[in-house]
Amino acid sequence: MQRAQHFDLIADTIKWMVEHQAEQPDLNSLSSAVGVSPHHLQRTFQHWAGVSPKQFLKSLTRKAALARLAEGCSVLDAALESGLSGPGRLHDLLISTDALTPGEVRKHGEGIQLTYGFGQSLFGLSLVAWTPRGINFLGFCQEKGADQTLADLRKQWSNASFSEDPAGAQRWLDAIFSKSGEKPIPLWLRGSSFQLKVWEALLEIPEGTHATYGQMASLIGHPGAARAVGTAIGNNPVSFIIPCHRVIRQMGELGGYRWGESTKRAIIGYEAVSGGS
Repeated sequence: MQRAQHFDLIADTIKWMVEHQAEQPDLNSLSSAVGVSPHHLQRTFQHWAGVSPKQFLKSLTRKAALARLAEGCSVLDAALESGLSGPGRLHDLLISTDALTPGEVRKHGEGIQLTYGFGQSLFGLSLVAWTPRGINFLGFCQEKGADQTLADLRKQWSNASFSEDPAGAQRWLDAIFSKSGEKPIPLWLRGSSFQLKVWEALLEIPEGTHATYGQMASLIGHPGAARAVGTAIGNNPVSFIIPCHRVIRQMGELGGYRWGESTKRAIIGYEAVSGGS
């Protein structure tokens, strides 16, 4: 029970900070807004996020986003000059990627057994789904709601068979967000060849940096396809694990995000203060 309460408190705190970031609220204002004492909020937030609320708030500013974009430019420029210069996060993941045939697209998951469940993450209630081959869906419910997030999953796999396992879902979410590195996280991604190329390229963006849609298009060898790249990024089925949140617009604006701009800002802020670990 205490664990769930802490998750809810952190999710509510991050949401309120995102909405009031321009005001730069102090700890007293923040604690009053979420209904706990300043001491309790400071201690709990520090435990879950690894930084104080004040440090986290600084990471949410547009100026910080622009700085990380500039850093990302240099990283990706180097990658463009030498091809995909490093494995990025590929060494942390066991990824099975399959391009869908036209027939498989029409089947919408027919013959596939999916297990799914809701659980708590640092960004509030989350939905994860998996098969024996690995995770194939991760979405956040803070802004869209649990029903709509589940509807997105069912629409993507409309003919699959579903079974719910909340305990298994929480175990997956704990593994994803713990950053323990003890065991690789298996993913099973199904999409078009173009989508898979974009999703794998996203893994090349280092934590704490940003890239633009145009940079991503160049990175995969299609410099004129920024719009198509944006569509593929928007269809990323395993948010956060494949870091589509690290792609922003040229002027430091966040751009769209499947699970809501506030959630995207919170994830970017979390990564900015996590030390790139």
